[in-house]
Amino acid sequence: MAKMRGCIVTVALLLLLLLCLHQTPVECKERLIRQLSSRPSSATKPQEFKIGFKRVILSIVLGILTGLIGAILFALLIKIAVQYINQTPFLKGPVIFSPKISSKTLQSALANENQLLGSSSNGKYYKTVLDNGLTVAAKVLEPFDSGSPEMQSKSVKRRIQQELEVLASLRHRHLRSFRAYVRESDRFSLVYDYMPMGSLEDAMNGVRENHLELRWDVRLRIAVGVIKGLQYLHFTCVPQILHYNLKPTNVMLDAEFEPRLADCGLAKLMPNIDRATSGYCAPECLQNCRYTDKSDIFSFGMILGVLLTGRYPTDSFFREAVSGGSLGQWLRHLQQAGEAHEALDKSILGEEVEEDEMLMAVRIAVVCLSDLPDDRPSSDELVTMLTQLHSF
Repeated sequence: MAKMRGCIVTVALLLLLLLCLHQTPVECKERLIRQLSSRPSSATKPQEFKIGFKRVILSIVLGILTGLIGAILFALLIKIAVQYINQTPFLKGPVIFSPKISSKTLQSALANENQLLGSSSNGKYYKTVLDNGLTVAAKVLEPFDSGSPEMQSKSVKRRIQQELEVLASLRHRHLRSFRAYVRESDRFSLVYDYMPMGSLEDAMNGVRENHLELRWDVRLRIAVGVIKGLQYLHFTCVPQILHYNLKPTNVMLDAEFEPRLADCGLAKLMPNIDRATSGYCAPECLQNCRYTDKSDIFSFGMILGVLLTGRYPTDSFFREAVSGGSLGQWLRHLQQAGEAHEALDKSILGEEVEEDEMLMAVRIAVVCLSDLPDDRPSSDELVTMLTQLHSF
């Protein structure tokens, strides 16, 4: 709205200038005609003729300038009108992308008290059952009025709406399907497919507590699914889409432990995410917010490290001197010392063939966790590396 007001003020000033310029040559012409008609024939002296000629030239130049300014004003008005017509309208209420969901049943379900699945720095996840029996997961983002003034502006809300519509168009086996969103006055609610096994973090917590067993072949399949999802975002999508916030809580698992990437691109829209403490961000993400597809690769290296070691980057173990200060530095040190075997989760050690695959995967994780973005492989290259470890 502020931009529109500025355009209107500019147009008004230009119109005033145009009026002034239009009046000036007309007055000059009238004055010249009066002078020529009132003077006797002796007024045709060379000096007076030169003065009159200059006035005529000045009038012509001012007339041309008036025409040019008028044309520019007209073009500007047309441009403003086209931008206003093409502007994405504000949509309130549900915007549905799935034929299995109706507007009425979705609003009714979201209005009820639902089961809390988890929370993050930008919202909370709920399990919601629709009237037709379909179970979905709804993420309710933090209210806009609790954020910065920039987040409360209409232009930012419209941009979020546009980005959500782009995300809804993504279709891939390893991306979590985005089914609908509801825009209210102060927040967005996002609706996804419900994943019965929860997140990769939930699964790894179950492993650590001896409630769940995740064999190496399952973990490798999860890693391959995650990198294939990134490959789709980095190479197939036009324009390229970066995840920005890849970590185990954003890797959802279906009943067969097939991974689905969640929250693709939302970190870019929700600036209140605390990336500095997430433990999965590349060094360049924390310096001037320079994001690249190699930043996603660093985060993937962290996930692969979690799958291999069973340890999280935020584990207190990595605050000790013996670990080198981080998961990546610890893995790099063990690999260079020829002791990568010591990093592997003891619950997945078994056959010799599998152990060789895991040691190769440690080398891949170390390369992904390089401090220099240019030293990291692309998601396209990683798909080849990981699928060669095992047959998929």
